[in-house]
Amino acid sequence: MEFNQSEQVYLIGIDDTDNLYTPGTGRHARQLGARLMREGAVRLLDITRHQLLFDPRVRYTSHNSSLCMRVVIATCQPEAAASICRDYLLTHSAPDSDAGLCIAAWHAVPPAIQRYGRRAKQELLDIDQARATAQQHTIQLEGLTGDHGGIIGALAAVGLRRTGMDGRIAWLPNLRETTGVVTAGHLRQSAGIDLIREYQGNATVAEDDLIDAGRWPRPILQEDQAVLLIEKGGPDHGVQWKPVSKQVLRQF
Repeated sequence: MEFNQSEQVYLIGIDDTDNLYTPGTGRHARQLGARLMREGAVRLLDITRHQLLFDPRVRYTSHNSSLCMRVVIATCQPEAAASICRDYLLTHSAPDSDAGLCIAAWHAVPPAIQRYGRRAKQELLDIDQARATAQQHTIQLEGLTGDHGGIIGALAAVGLRRTGMDGRIAWLPNLRETTGVVTAGHLRQSAGIDLIREYQGNATVAEDDLIDAGRWPRPILQEDQAVLLIEKGGPDHGVQWKPVSKQVLRQF
């Protein structure tokens, strides 16, 4: 993908925006992305979901995952996008949430932040560590509601997205509008899927092979590409493939 010289790719991480009775952070990420585009602040490229440490010591709503938006912003307008993010999260985060926001230019996310993201999948981290790590590497990190605990996941989301090797893709143009039985070619050409790969196999997937995408296909992120993992079989005769189960996707 090519960008104008006056544009730059940014990562926007958010976490801890919800409670048990309100929409999850995934929905907030999609709604925030839509608002950013509607107001002309960004071009939204994708949204990814990143699973963090699943541990009873962590105060999470359901799964302890954080979200990251990859966007294109005019070089002179990053603060306009940041202002929209703040306003949205302050207005729409649940009353007892601990929302955090992280914004960083793609090229400015160093290996240390990527390592921090990986640590957040395995270790119990705290707010002071998140603040110190962001400050050391000049990463914009803000706590907006509650005790600001969401800055841990927001920073981790940016680091993990920058690796290009973590998480599930929660939004691409036309991805969620793709439902039911479609051809592999349609997924590649119209739904933003870069690769379709057999899980635990190496079969070639032809352009006209039929895949039951279900409610919508759920690709994972590998080597900065949207990869749809599939396995043989479908509910209807003539459907060669179906996506792998959510249980399989959880390992990514």
